Amino acid sequence: MKSFCRVMFAVTLIFASAALPALDRQPNADYHARRVALANKLNGGVAILFAAEEPLLDFMPYRQDADFYYLTGWNEPGAALLIEAPQAAQGTHPARPYREIMFLPTRNLRMELYTGRKLDAASPDATQLTGVDEVKMMSDLAVTLNQMAAENRAAAYRIWSEPDTEQAKALVQWTATTLGMESAPPFSDVRTPVQLLRATKDAGELALLHKASDASVQAQFAMMKSVHPGQKERTTTGIIYEKLLENGCERPSYAPIVGSGEKSTELHYSDNSQTMRDGDVVVVDAAGEYSMYASDITRTMPVNGHFTARQREVYGIVLGAQKAAIEGLVAGKSHINDPQHKYPDSLDTIAFNYMNAHGKDLHGEPLGKYFIHGIGHSVGIDVHDPYDYSQPIQKGMVFTIEPGIYIPEEKIGVRIEDVFYVDQDGKLVDLTEALPKDAEAVEKAMRK
Repeated sequence: MKSFCRVMFAVTLIFASAALPALDRQPNADYHARRVALANKLNGGVAILFAAEEPLLDFMPYRQDADFYYLTGWNEPGAALLIEAPQAAQGTHPARPYREIMFLPTRNLRMELYTGRKLDAASPDATQLTGVDEVKMMSDLAVTLNQMAAENRAAAYRIWSEPDTEQAKALVQWTATTLGMESAPPFSDVRTPVQLLRATKDAGELALLHKASDASVQAQFAMMKSVHPGQKERTTTGIIYEKLLENGCERPSYAPIVGSGEKSTELHYSDNSQTMRDGDVVVVDAAGEYSMYASDITRTMPVNGHFTARQREVYGIVLGAQKAAIEGLVAGKSHINDPQHKYPDSLDTIAFNYMNAHGKDLHGEPLGKYFIHGIGHSVGIDVHDPYDYSQPIQKGMVFTIEPGIYIPEEKIGVRIEDVFYVDQDGKLVDLTEALPKDAEAVEKAMRK
């Protein structure tokens, strides 16, 4: 218990003192290419995105808005990004080149005593550090947009921004008012085209996803070696936190789940408040975020280091279902996150059918009904990265395959989850393959 308290105290100090953790950032050219790709999806319009604001509470770590980070690699609060799509000459309006501007807030020197030095538009290295063609003061954003709309009124009707933010609403309203418009024009949701771009990962993103998975594998290894009867679930959680930070992660990519006994059958149990008991299984769903990129791993193990015959049977069926889904994947055809089995070729359907064919509950019913969630989800800057699941899996995607069976009556919950990448040949690459998952290999890892 004392060791766990020391771990969590260290975690608190690290999170509280590192308002802006250093991240492995991709080259400026990568972010510029993404901004140009977004401009090509704007139908001649203007996109405005806003960075996340500074947290109000000292103990809340800062995390940049995912879309903003994807386009800029910028990890300071309060900024805005404007992208103006190129357009050919139209009537009296001359041709318009591509344009990108980063707007930075005015420095608050007193606040920087607490949060550290920030960059603003007056900094001589602002353009070089941001990697954006132009850098202006945040106070220039409204004026700049107004000038664009004044030169061509069509620009006021081709704004792309974030409908759920007050900054976007206020900016569009101000622009409409200064142009003498009766009402603010509707604007399009910029997250839609950005999320289309985020669906497939480039080489730099893959490198970061590998690092996130490698660090998460090390945390899971340490967890496996520690589990034993009488150990608190929270102690296991603390070991995971310690190893994630030790291996370069800035934070866990989601609240760790350590559920033993009956709690192993609760999908999002996160209290982690029980004492693990001899004869139970424990489901540990925990991974880290490395330089804003997430991993997502789940392993199930026997608390005492040895599966019972029934636990081993159910575990083997879940592992078999995962292997069947892996073997059944066809890039450009297979779907994921299909718990209602709308697609006969989905990985969900393959796993469901496998479970039904290979095992029954205590009442003789097929086990497929205990698989109660989608088999996977896209992974990237967010652990649940945005994706249109009506579309099949594409080359370049990173996603999880995570079948599970949860039988409350037997206090047996089993989930096995790994992160995969579809390479350009349509083959799956397992980013978390270093972590054991065969029943015997799991037991062996617990004995080391």
